[in-house]
Amino acid sequence: MNRTIEIGKINYLRVERDTDYGLFLRAENFEEVLLPNAYVMEDEMPIGSVIEVFIYTDSEDRIVATTRYPYAMLGEFGYFTVVDYQQYGAFVNWGLPKDLFVPLSQQKCHFNIGNKFILRVCVDKETGRLYGTHKIGKWLSYETDGLEKNQKVAVLVLSKTPLGYKVIVENLYEGMLFDNEIFESLSVGDRKEAYIKNIRKDGKLDLALQPIGKKSTSDVYERKVLALLKDRGGFIALNSKSNAEDIMKVFALSKKSFKRTLTSLISDKKILLEGNGIRVLQEV
Repeated sequence: MNRTIEIGKINYLRVERDTDYGLFLRAENFEEVLLPNAYVMEDEMPIGSVIEVFIYTDSEDRIVATTRYPYAMLGEFGYFTVVDYQQYGAFVNWGLPKDLFVPLSQQKCHFNIGNKFILRVCVDKETGRLYGTHKIGKWLSYETDGLEKNQKVAVLVLSKTPLGYKVIVENLYEGMLFDNEIFESLSVGDRKEAYIKNIRKDGKLDLALQPIGKKSTSDVYERKVLALLKDRGGFIALNSKSNAEDIMKVFALSKKSFKRTLTSLISDKKILLEGNGIRVLQEV
């Protein structure tokens, strides 16, 4: 249970009393907030129970609770669509009834309706209002103490570059996924799990979408090939002599990685070469 009510975050609050407008929830310090009737589930929210809610401000700037969650919370980055634009700023859809405001001062370029941008959710300390900012650079850290190679991390694809894809790591760090190590389709706004390959002296991170190390990477590739074989009835008309583009299209693997994977699977008696393709063995 929360000691205080925290805006922009998930809160665990006690159901205090029922009213015509909804349930009033309280924190340990006896602060209260309304959960409107639209979100009340009577059978699951008896008086005295502790429930999980998200806290933000409604269209009249009143603090309110909801059981719905936005695409990104306070301190997190998300990929948002512009739904309205005014002289003083823009509004983006962030998954709640009240759109997230992006002040004009927080825009790096013009926000046309329908455009999508990577933004960070912030809070105005004076007003307590949540807002989005397109100026994300100052929110990224290059102090990487505590991070380790091969550590699994959550990433958000930020932009395409000549080398690959720039990503935001754990809502805090800047990283890069390199084109020659990507074997699947990526787009700006995609969320992925990745692994730290290298921690650079400038505090930026080199990442991979597969665990680092020959054995762990080969295991991933083998599982991918076997899964696709099973999904396609046990046979695929591709082998180590097939065109590299066809292999990449079906398996999202380079021809070199595909050949190495087939060799391992055949050696382990998990697949058979058959005609112009490969077939999974029944016992696998």
